[in-house]
Amino acid sequence: MPELILTILRLIFLALIYLFIWQVARAISRHLGFGQNRGSRKTGKQIAVVRSDSQAGMTFAVNGATVVGRSDQSDVQIDDPYASEFHFRLVNQDGSLTVSDLGSTNGTYVNGRRITTPTNLRRGDALQVGKTVMEVR
Repeated sequence: MPELILTILRLIFLALIYLFIWQVARAISRHLGFGQNRGSRKTGKQIAVVRSDSQAGMTFAVNGATVVGRSDQSDVQIDDPYASEFHFRLVNQDGSLTVSDLGSTNGTYVNGRRITTPTNLRRGDALQVGKTVMEVR
C-alpha cells in the first residue's frame, strides 16, 4: 500500500513539473510576441513621419512593442540629433496604442505636451521627438 501512494505522489509531482514548464514557456513566448493572435498583427497601427529634416514621408507599422530611437539597434531608427538612443516605446495591444518615454533627455511629446507616464494614442495624435513629428494613422 505505501508503494502505491508513493507512485501516485511521484506522478502528481511529475505532472506539476510539466505544468510549471508549460506555463514558463507560454509566458516567454507571449513576452517575445509569439503568442499574439494573427488578427491583431494584421491591424497594426501605422505611424507616419510628417516633419523631419531627412525622414519626412517615412511610415512604419507598430505590431506588438516597437522601440524608436537614434540607435541602429532600436526597432525604428530616427535621424534626429535631439533623440536619445532608445527614446520611446510604442505598444500595440488589443488594438490600443500606447507610448512610453524611455527616460529620454529631451522628452517625448504627444499633441504638444511632454509625457511622463504611458499614454494612450488615438488616430491623428501628433508624437514629437526633437524636430521630428510623427502622426498616428
